[in-house]
Amino acid sequence: MNPPDENVLVVRRSLFDELGGFQGLNFEPQKYLDAFLSRGNNFFLARPEAEINPAYKQIIPYALIAFENKMAYYVRGKKAGEQRLVAKGSIGIGGHMNETDESLFALDEAAYRAGVEREVNEEIKIESPFEDRIVALLNDDTTEVGSVHLGIVHVFKLAGPKIEKREAMITGLTFLRKEELLARRETMETWSQICVDSLDRLLQ
Repeated sequence: MNPPDENVLVVRRSLFDELGGFQGLNFEPQKYLDAFLSRGNNFFLARPEAEINPAYKQIIPYALIAFENKMAYYVRGKKAGEQRLVAKGSIGIGGHMNETDESLFALDEAAYRAGVEREVNEEIKIESPFEDRIVALLNDDTTEVGSVHLGIVHVFKLAGPKIEKREAMITGLTFLRKEELLARRETMETWSQICVDSLDRLLQ
């Protein structure tokens, strides 16, 4: 269950459309982030409203955890916050930016990245040095979930394959090669399918 007073970070759908709406991945994330992370362009909205109102896009960091030619993969268990994604395979770690993230995101990109690392560390424990790059934005208006969310795709390149889960909703956490991910594609959530289809470009 979501806390009744949970507020999540959003931007107006009209701003996204004004900057250039798209379907799938966009590999020019900075153009959007400069606007999204400017004061006044993002704000917090009650999650129950944000989940059903397509006038807003919830900003979701979506971190792909990579080691050499492998990617972290897991299945969302029954304790997943988004019930519409339960039992789906995923290669994305991350979630909603909440008001408890200290409302720093309007300040600068460094503050946003710090919030993302906090978010990822709530779900998994990374015991390796890593490099965090923002590589793309992800939008999917073909699903009920996707129409009210906008993903910021990060790639965490790890020096070693040392991760373990912290959240109960993460099950079967493992590193898989591209071929193994493609074999599981049809059981994945839509965002992960979109990322797997462009994995080589995302990992450049």
